[in-house]
Amino acid sequence: MAKNKIFGLLSVVVVLVCAFLPWITVESKQLVFTGVQTNGSYFGEPGKVNVFFAVVIGILFVLKGKMPSRINLFLAAFLAAWTFRNLLLFSRCEMGECPDRHIALFLSFVAALGAFISVLFTNNGKTAEKKD
Repeated sequence: MAKNKIFGLLSVVVVLVCAFLPWITVESKQLVFTGVQTNGSYFGEPGKVNVFFAVVIGILFVLKGKMPSRINLFLAAFLAAWTFRNLLLFSRCEMGECPDRHIALFLSFVAALGAFISVLFTNNGKTAEKKD
């Protein structure tokens, strides 16, 4: 297996783990929000989308062929955009109260970008042609 696919799989695992770690803390209400547990807010559960797409992207990294690679490109781009949306949504200040941001929120976004970049550099067993 190529190094970039291994890096992509590791990035997907980091996105999976970060969905269950604390993303923000609201001190005034004593609330801790993760990607899958947002009780007491209107955030929804965006971590479930992260988990679903990370699992599908991980499966597509293992498969060979053109079509899985193309689907993986779209899904990895969507995961990167979704985690960026989560970063903006969870880290914003509301009514003068800013939450304490935790590292898992940022790490999830960086790992999703890493998965997207590794999809971009996957060559699917093709070698570069030399021009003489």
